[in-house]
Amino acid sequence: MALGPLWMLIQPLVMMVVFTLVFGKLAKLPSEGVPYPIFTYTALLAWRFFSTAAKASAGSLVSEMNVISKVYFPRLLVPVSSIFTGIVDLAVSMLILSGMMLYYGFGFSWRLLALPPFVVLAVATALGVGLWNATLTVRFRDLRYVTEYGLQVWMFATPVAYSARLIPESWQAIYELNPLFWVIEGFRWALLGTGQRPGIEALVPCLLVLLLLVSGMLVFRRTERTVVDLL
Repeated sequence: MALGPLWMLIQPLVMMVVFTLVFGKLAKLPSEGVPYPIFTYTALLAWRFFSTAAKASAGSLVSEMNVISKVYFPRLLVPVSSIFTGIVDLAVSMLILSGMMLYYGFGFSWRLLALPPFVVLAVATALGVGLWNATLTVRFRDLRYVTEYGLQVWMFATPVAYSARLIPESWQAIYELNPLFWVIEGFRWALLGTGQRPGIEALVPCLLVLLLLVSGMLVFRRTERTVVDLL
């Protein structure tokens, strides 16, 4: 690809423009008193980090089959390493967001100290999803397409392009079980001072992510013994 790594930076900017035109200008969705471009771009950075990491880890075993079949090493390193490469892209994208914050008059506050836990939650969720999918994709190669579409649906079930306050109160308890809800809201709260501040209600989705991660590791460890034969 001619753009190479730059595409990882350009894509959320392009999506920000599209979302701003469609949801901000045409649909006129509220953005909690924050300019819509930075409101959605902040969420897009968090979502792109998660979705890219989840897809990379899900297809990691198949994509690295040549190395896995020739050299022995702990197979768990493959999906794990594919996730952490996205942290560099996130860090560079955060520089762009910092410029936007200065442009729109947002200062940096103590809330930035709360940002790392939300990044960790995104990593844990992506790795949990990735481990399960990496294990199953070895047997069912077409599952990667299901993962792709599933993540697209998941994005619209998460307050990326809209405010979480638009969700009816009767649905809030179910809606907040989505761990990416807390990642997105956490990014907005830590960086922009908007969004929902994390509370005790965030413990349940965090426990669900822990269960997903541990079970994914156990299933992956059982499969890695025969992964070369399956590949």
